[in-house]
Amino acid sequence: MGKRVLLIEDEPNIIEAISFILSRDGWAVATHSNGHDAVDVVEEAKPDLLILDVMLPGKSGFEILRHLRENYGPQDLPVMMLTARGQLKDREMAEKAGVNRFMTKPFSNAEMLEAVRELVAS
Repeated sequence: MGKRVLLIEDEPNIIEAISFILSRDGWAVATHSNGHDAVDVVEEAKPDLLILDVMLPGKSGFEILRHLRENYGPQDLPVMMLTARGQLKDREMAEKAGVNRFMTKPFSNAEMLEAVRELVAS
């Protein structure tokens, strides 16, 4: 089982919380905080899992995900999207773009760990 996760998120508190939760569980966590060059960062990091915020400076998580799905299938790179806006429209856009899992903020530590473990195990 792979243990590398890339978190693309621009909110420092969320970065700190997810990094802490996952690193305590044995994950190597790399972070990035803007959408401008996120695709390049993903391709360079080759993570086992990508956690992607919807609203990022430069490019939205939806744009990034669509670009990645042109090159990587859902099994090649599992992607979990995070958003503070849990509206149905956002969820539908994420599913259309090829997301594996969608999680709204705030989330519990247990929810995050369970989702990450499931995505990499499948």
